[in-house]
Amino acid sequence: MQAIVKAAGANVVWIEAWAGLDAADRFGDPLPSATLDLVRRYRVAMKGPCTTPIGKGFRSINVRLRKELDLYVSLRPVSTLPGVNVPYEGVDLIVVRENTEGLYSGQEHVVVPGVVESLRIITTTAAERIVRYAFELAQHGGRRRVTFCHKADVMPLSDGLFLKTARAVADDFPFLEFEEIHVDRLCLHLALDPTRFDVLVMENLFGDVVSDLCAGLVGGLGLVPGANLGQKYAVFEAVHGSAPDIAGKGLANPIALLRSAAMMLVHIGQRKPAQRIEESVRRTLSNRRGLTRDLGGDGNTATLTHELIANLDP
Repeated sequence: MQAIVKAAGANVVWIEAWAGLDAADRFGDPLPSATLDLVRRYRVAMKGPCTTPIGKGFRSINVRLRKELDLYVSLRPVSTLPGVNVPYEGVDLIVVRENTEGLYSGQEHVVVPGVVESLRIITTTAAERIVRYAFELAQHGGRRRVTFCHKADVMPLSDGLFLKTARAVADDFPFLEFEEIHVDRLCLHLALDPTRFDVLVMENLFGDVVSDLCAGLVGGLGLVPGANLGQKYAVFEAVHGSAPDIAGKGLANPIALLRSAAMMLVHIGQRKPAQRIEESVRRTLSNRRGLTRDLGGDGNTATLTHELIANLDP
């Protein structure tokens, strides 16, 4: 990723920071305070896939990052790419997920042995800012419709509050279409015809599931970028897992991380190299040379990196 970003002409100085299993072994914490301090200092970060130690008392790295830095927006653009064999054409949508509340707030406890209670937190403040972000994204990105996903019939208080707030925000954007849809019905329609959707906005757990579903529409998690955004900080990441079984073997597909880096470049005002990267990805997938195994090729990380650099426009 770093090699391709440099070849694309981006002006980036990388400062490495620790996170994940190695950080837990080295510092006793998978997300050391020094790493958080670096993000706070520089305001922007690229995050590689990290594994949180399971069963050792550590909270999810992603959840901690979002809470510590108030990264309330999870942004997942999903679009059809050339050369990728999928049953859909013309998919072009964005999943906007509330990143700090819902069941992922981490508020759970044992009531009595054998009974665990998890709290689903929804506040007007968080609901209002995520829906407003979705509408402003649609407004400035030339999009036509915002779809709000909910289950207010089953959870009339929590999702009812979210839905009421979404309707109030929609009134401020009368020039954009607004629709409400139950999460189960949304999944049905995404399977039938994902091209009808534009900007999707929803709470944390629904967003976690739907964003991965949408990645499957265009070829999988190895191709889609992701960003976690707040008022002050931004952390960009590939949203696929850490795949420790192939770590260090030179087999991983860098495209998801690369496209996340392109999103970062747009965020910091370097649009030209970001555009060059996106165009190179499309050329490389169309040419079908040097692709990694998950993309149907017989290449590796090095061959795919070579092709992505070679396919940058002059």
